Amino acid sequence: MSALDNALDGLLGKWKGELLSILRIVSAYMFMLHGTNKMFGYPTEGRPFELMSLNPGLAGVLEVFGGALLLVGLFTRPVAFVLSGLMAFAYWMAHAFRDGGSFLFPVTNGGDAAILYCFLFLFISAAGGGSLSLDNMMKKGA
Repeated sequence: MSALDNALDGLLGKWKGELLSILRIVSAYMFMLHGTNKMFGYPTEGRPFELMSLNPGLAGVLEVFGGALLLVGLFTRPVAFVLSGLMAFAYWMAHAFRDGGSFLFPVTNGGDAAILYCFLFLFISAAGGGSLSLDNMMKKGA
């Protein structure tokens, strides 16, 4: 390890659990906004919500309720895994070949957020919810 790595590990290493929790909370909140936009037209006006559709229906429900579970850190790993799959599916179904954009350059097809959420949630499904999660609190209480 370099001196910089050692310095950063000393400075931030003791906060890994808390920083992972902050990453989970912030990303869940931002993700929920996509769902509330689809389901309720909030914070911006979205298209009419149709429950029996993939988008905005199922996707909106998963974004709101899955995002809420991630926000509080309950069932974090399985929920994050499902949401990671949702985002992979969303990229290939809604973005990869949109408007002549290239799937190799997601900024051209609007799919960059879907890819980031996909891999962020995949990481959270492997790492867990961090020290500030209901999962962690229930594990300590058991």
